[in-house]
Amino acid sequence: MRATAVGAESALSRIVALIQGAQASKAPVQKFVDKVAAVFVPVVVAVALATLGGWWLAGADFERAVINAVSVLVIACPCALGLATPTAIMTGTGVAAGHGILIKDAEALEHARAVTAVVFDKTGTLTEGKPKVAEVVPAAGADVDDLLRLAASAQRGSEHPLGRAVVAHAGEKGLRLAEPQNFEALAGRGLNAVVEGRAVAIGSRRLMTELGVSTGALEDKAQAIERQGRTAIWVTAGKPARLLGLIGIGDPVRPSAAEAVRRLKAKGIESIMITGDNARTAAAVAAELGIGEVRAEVLPADKAGEVEKLRAGGKVVAMVGDGINDAPALAAADVGIAVGTGTDVAMHTAGITLMRGDPRAVADAVAVSKATADRIRWNLFWAFAYNVLAIPAAALGFLSPIVAGAAMAMSSVSVVTSSLMLKRWKPEG
Repeated sequence: MRATAVGAESALSRIVALIQGAQASKAPVQKFVDKVAAVFVPVVVAVALATLGGWWLAGADFERAVINAVSVLVIACPCALGLATPTAIMTGTGVAAGHGILIKDAEALEHARAVTAVVFDKTGTLTEGKPKVAEVVPAAGADVDDLLRLAASAQRGSEHPLGRAVVAHAGEKGLRLAEPQNFEALAGRGLNAVVEGRAVAIGSRRLMTELGVSTGALEDKAQAIERQGRTAIWVTAGKPARLLGLIGIGDPVRPSAAEAVRRLKAKGIESIMITGDNARTAAAVAAELGIGEVRAEVLPADKAGEVEKLRAGGKVVAMVGDGINDAPALAAADVGIAVGTGTDVAMHTAGITLMRGDPRAVADAVAVSKATADRIRWNLFWAFAYNVLAIPAAALGFLSPIVAGAAMAMSSVSVVTSSLMLKRWKPEG
């Protein structure tokens, strides 16, 4: 047995730390409450002094005036105001964690309730992230096994899911792979490598255009592959580069992805898909899922810019992703939501982490955030309403200090009880 992480580095410890951090953080509305409380206390003291002076000037004995002034001070204790937000946050983040939704801070909780658009990364978020080779199409004069062997050998050093799929497929075919030399990853386009002394390039049409390679002979086949929602990657060899063929790779859509989009639509939230894949493949996947807006052929470095454009258009944006290249976009969004089956970088960048890879949990995260925010507002309304009604009653002599103390305690109990009702929240379905 081998320990991969111990103590504070374990997944459980990180989860506990995230929850504790969220419960200790302050929501934006709490900062407003703190400002109100800073004014509220001196105002109440002034009202108590005015009550004392008013009753005494009205002819009441000094003892009666003091009792009424004390009643004002007791009834106006700002405990309910102070408890309204933190108790709701503690309960909301706790119940969310119980359903696999880790909320890193209260600010993410507050922003999530107002989300109007959710941007999904395609690979690994809406799809399984486990692509498989569907077909290998050689160019005229090229050999299928040679095409696959060169492509797999070149990608032995690649971390990309498509590269791993090609390597796995070659292994299933029993092909003997060579060790690549001079491996170079080209972000959003493909890769270069040298295999057995031959320069090999693998990637998108954009890369083929850069290399000056014509794809016309296989263009019809490539488009047919893309219309099926699969990705066509092109393979060249030699200098100058000569087209060897293309490989069609399919990444199955997650069974729950369409339901996730439907749930968001029912809440009035727009779903947008962003991907580095070509427009035809992206459109086919989007049509299957019911997503109306697609931004395809977006380089990893440009994802954050696309999110910023949506925000500049007045949308409150949540970005959902799982990879290292999604981290800038997660940080740029109003709310970053990382899929827990993805990379640590994405999870550390995002404000919310979904511990299961089910995209339906995005709608659940929005729902629990809204439920918590609504409960905070209800608690604050109750606390303010209580003070607005109770302070004049105490100043007018209708409440003794004993009754005022009991009422003040009951207001705090009411707020805590109201927050604990969040424990009844359950994900939809």
